[in-house]
Amino acid sequence: MQNLSRRRALTLGAALGLVGAAPSTAAWAWSSAGSLAGTDTVTDPWDVWDDATDPLVAALLDNGQIPGVNTAFGSWFDNGDALPAGLPTELVTYLNQYNRLPSWADSTKLANAAKFNKRVSLYLFLLYGLGSGIMSTVIPREARNVYYSAGGADMKSRAAKTFTYGYDLSAPDAFLPTGHFITTSNKTRLTHAAVRHLLPQSPAWRAVTDNPIPISNGDILITFHSLGTFVHRKLKAWGIRMTAAEETAYLHQWQVALHLLGVRDDFIPATWAAADEQSNYVLTPLLAPTPEGIELAKILLGLVSQVDLGLTLGIQREFVRYVLSDRIGDWLRLPRDLVARTLIEVGWPAYVAFQEGLSPIVPAGFSTIDKLVRAVAMAFLNNGTSTTYTPITIPTGNRPGA
Repeated sequence: MQNLSRRRALTLGAALGLVGAAPSTAAWAWSSAGSLAGTDTVTDPWDVWDDATDPLVAALLDNGQIPGVNTAFGSWFDNGDALPAGLPTELVTYLNQYNRLPSWADSTKLANAAKFNKRVSLYLFLLYGLGSGIMSTVIPREARNVYYSAGGADMKSRAAKTFTYGYDLSAPDAFLPTGHFITTSNKTRLTHAAVRHLLPQSPAWRAVTDNPIPISNGDILITFHSLGTFVHRKLKAWGIRMTAAEETAYLHQWQVALHLLGVRDDFIPATWAAADEQSNYVLTPLLAPTPEGIELAKILLGLVSQVDLGLTLGIQREFVRYVLSDRIGDWLRLPRDLVARTLIEVGWPAYVAFQEGLSPIVPAGFSTIDKLVRAVAMAFLNNGTSTTYTPITIPTGNRPGA
């Protein structure tokens, strides 16, 4: 896989009957002059996977060593923890090299990001849960990859692991020795490598995919824009107070996160302007409905409904439409509730103004909107403690029957 370009992969895939259509991504045209690397080159991130990780995990899977790795990982959480006993020698060598922050990580910016995350946590939970989480279901490749992987068969557990990643990133000590995010990132990176090895073995996935190897650097960038860039845009649109230093810090934590997931520095945007430009190019044009995504969206919305605060499904569905667009709501076949929509359109801006201290008036519908915020936060937090509820484990197979 190390030397397999996307063109060669597609040619091979066509010959084997793995792909029946052209890729759903346009030729890459974003220059890395706007990246952390700052080199003015144009390299296609859909040609790049993870040469450092993929062969290692493929060998561990083929040798039946992953269950033992998962057992060892069960006691490895804190960034400052020593590597657990019982890991294969080659994995120890790998982690000794990659289980660390990049040399360009700025501890001051990361500390500022932690403070910012705490201050705007109310909005982050809501946007990550009902915004980014549901948006992922209309990113065709991501929806299909999730659905046909092992996690797709148990979306409550799969969503909880995603919450773990977001929770650990947003924690006050995310990048400190007492935090979890560096170890969580490494487990996630290894999981991605396992999915890259396993999904091509699934006939059901091969029948619908346009990329014979999933989760390229380009796919991870799309996920970043559905999370970090999307949230940053919404916070600005809602008038949330953000200093220039806070905006820079919030971007920097995502830059570090992308690096830890194996994305090359020449693909990582250096500024929000560069991120917006890249997002307009790689995310927005690719959004589309799929049968798999429609099913996943129903399950994800159901998880929030399990938090019994007396909320109607209408308020959840209409908030999804409000933050993502009615077009996406129609794609996902979300039934309309115009009463709930009116409440949101009038009440949410007033709610934000009240929360931000811009208005002393408690808005009409405050209780209903506050319940929505708390329901998403509770779904996020109850599934977001990596030491208790949702350990990230490396899969050894795909969705049963796929």
